[in-house]
Amino acid sequence: MNTPSLSTALSYLHSIVTGRLKVFAGQEDKIVLSGTAYYQDDSSFARFIDKYAPTFEEYIVILLALTPHIQPNFFNQIIEEYLPEGGELPEFGGVKAINHRGILPTGETAQFILAGDDLEKRLEVQRILSSDHWFSKKHILWLDRVPDGEPLMSGRLVLDPEIVEQLTIGAVSKPRFSIDFPAEYIETEMEWEDLVLHPKTLHQIKEIEHWIAHNQTLLHDWGMKKRIKPGYRALFYGPPGTGKTLTATLLGKYTGKDVFRIDLSRVVSKYIGETEKNLSRLFDKAADKNWILFFDEADALFGKRTDIRHAHDKYANQEVAYLLQRIESYDGLVILATNQRGNIDDAFTRRFQAIIHFPMPGIGEREEIWRKAFPSQIEIAEDIQWNQIATRYELTGAGIINVAHYSAVEVLASKVYRLSLQQLEIAIMREYIKEGKVV
Repeated sequence: MNTPSLSTALSYLHSIVTGRLKVFAGQEDKIVLSGTAYYQDDSSFARFIDKYAPTFEEYIVILLALTPHIQPNFFNQIIEEYLPEGGELPEFGGVKAINHRGILPTGETAQFILAGDDLEKRLEVQRILSSDHWFSKKHILWLDRVPDGEPLMSGRLVLDPEIVEQLTIGAVSKPRFSIDFPAEYIETEMEWEDLVLHPKTLHQIKEIEHWIAHNQTLLHDWGMKKRIKPGYRALFYGPPGTGKTLTATLLGKYTGKDVFRIDLSRVVSKYIGETEKNLSRLFDKAADKNWILFFDEADALFGKRTDIRHAHDKYANQEVAYLLQRIESYDGLVILATNQRGNIDDAFTRRFQAIIHFPMPGIGEREEIWRKAFPSQIEIAEDIQWNQIATRYELTGAGIINVAHYSAVEVLASKVYRLSLQQLEIAIMREYIKEGKVV
């Protein structure tokens, strides 16, 4: 539990803040600013501090940003003790929020507590809150934007919501689909043996598994980080229903990585610059998470760039260039899926480590899918020969599963629990009609 560490840290912060106020009021000559205080146990709070080993100044900034999430009235109470008759203390900084009723600390608050009126130390605090600091680079803590013309340090201290969860309840919930995060977490109860792929396709998928397993050793222990770009980029192409999404999901399941399918309809915007903003939020959220990002129907955004004939063409090409840049800098696995390889811009394909074809299953593969598709509770009629069915009807794996689903429901409804050849062929014809195939 984080409670002992948080209690110790908040008590420490209280002494630091009140000490600064006493110095400011002339009640004391100086305040001792050094060290970090927390309960050194196996809590996620202690592990976070041990992992990043912040300096005293960095530690205090983290506590300032975290405290309103734990004790909303923390700073108000201290100010009320210092100003019992009321009044303003602009040197302390802080802002009010819409819903939160307490004081939210700002960059000015951090400067006041850590530096007082020492200009050199105040500038050092400003450097801690700059975009070059590891707080910002690791998307841990940053300054909220302020209106044009207002002092930069008057921005609110913002701690990433996932860090807040980690430091308080000790667990980070998966992000929910929203305008700011247009991606859906996907998972499956299926196993690798449930997926039937062409042997060459399966071999290439195993290569991606090898990269996931050994990438850290390659980059850090073997010193390849200075020679190769981070992350891995793969293109899955082939007809719908051939297992592209399921393969991406199984890769995550068997390597312990969360998989998020990107909803491109929520990313691409007709307004200039909005697509880049949407992509920026997405990749910023995914930074350092080691997620698998799966872009389904990627043609919408990764398609061929056009000759610049209109202003729209120029901005569309800029979107592609920006996306290429963010994908190349992402340190995890990015998978693009498309029905046609030729739809993807050559500028992207040259940067893929793997281009993997998911072909229509052959007769042997279809037969294996048919045999695995039906639950054991259904008796299969003797005149159903899976090899003949696989030879006669060309369906994808998803199409076969649709047929099995429909057939199983009909069998349950009949209360016979036996699938006849006639029932199976009716279900197959139903799927053919749905797919627009000639019967």
